[in-house]
Amino acid sequence: MKKISDFELKQFGFGTQIKRSPFFDATIEWGVKGFSVYNHMYIPRDFGDPEKNFWHLVNTAILCDVSVERQVEIKGPDAQKFAQYLTPRDISSCAVGQCKYVLITDEAGGILNDPVLLRLGENHFWLSLADSDILLWAKGVAVNSEMKVDLCEPDVSPLQLQGPKSREIIAKLFGEEVASLAYYRFIEIKTLGMQLIVSRTGWSSELGYEIFLREGSKGTQLWNKIMEVGEPYGLKPGHTSTIRRVEGAMLSYHADVNASNNPFELGLDRLVDLDMPDEFIGKNALQKIKQEGIKRKQVGLIIHCEPLPAPNNEFWLILKNKKEIGRVTSAVYSPRLKKNIALAVIEIKYVSLGDSMRVIIDNSSFRCHQVELPFYDPKKELVKQ
Repeated sequence: MKKISDFELKQFGFGTQIKRSPFFDATIEWGVKGFSVYNHMYIPRDFGDPEKNFWHLVNTAILCDVSVERQVEIKGPDAQKFAQYLTPRDISSCAVGQCKYVLITDEAGGILNDPVLLRLGENHFWLSLADSDILLWAKGVAVNSEMKVDLCEPDVSPLQLQGPKSREIIAKLFGEEVASLAYYRFIEIKTLGMQLIVSRTGWSSELGYEIFLREGSKGTQLWNKIMEVGEPYGLKPGHTSTIRRVEGAMLSYHADVNASNNPFELGLDRLVDLDMPDEFIGKNALQKIKQEGIKRKQVGLIIHCEPLPAPNNEFWLILKNKKEIGRVTSAVYSPRLKKNIALAVIEIKYVSLGDSMRVIIDNSSFRCHQVELPFYDPKKELVKQ
């Protein structure tokens, strides 16, 4: 482990207006080389070569600080009714100890967030957030409703332990009962003097777990313990892998999805139940969109050029017969597939598997063609094993 100097620390440009996670010091000691900002917090985004990070993830395991997945806690007599009002997915069958991937929609049917919902009690929920201010949205909804709910951001900070060796590491840390959790289930435990929730979830498209620390002061202790136990299994400190998440067609908020997108154009119809009796924000708008049909749709692309040196940091235009028809939202070179793969949104009339188009990258034009999503493990067998 490396102890970073005060001088080097200053070079990261940290300020008081951006929050540091409970695992911040540990990631510094374990060699983090760069950060980004997500949900008003610093997130480690560089532990070295991103390709090595990818191979560690798919072959062994990586530990990622994802404290930026802030929780909106919903409690009170009307907690279930309120949580349902926020999302178009029917959560009535969600049991205590179960998670569900949900959408938060606005009055126009636009997607404000795509969190994981955890049900901790009959009237106790967490929304584990992507990058947008849903606590503020929820407070505004609550103020203008007659529902009795208490909303807050609790002292909860998740880590992601992801990769094929993650189950063995979890078993060694917390026992077989925790390791054998079913997909999208969680358990509350107290161990190592800490209150934790461990769930069979993650943002990697691989077998994995999330470990929610409920006492931020113990962040370094927890990180170091996991790394110590995981070392014989090849565990490495890491960051969420753009390569793997694009292979799995996992959406990144603000990149592949935002409030201008509706669920249907992103293939998320399964997360919208227009027939349930409960009301939710955006229901009328989504009914109209479904009836009238969508105007654009997400597709997968293979881009025919030299391996992309890095993921895109801007939205690349897509042309058909010199007409602008859409844009690339996420693109990366996959060393496993040996292809440049991309997620894109294009006009619905141009959606056709195998069809060729052009993508503009740094003022140069390259051929690309449409393919099925996801690019790898289409039945999601790895993550559900």
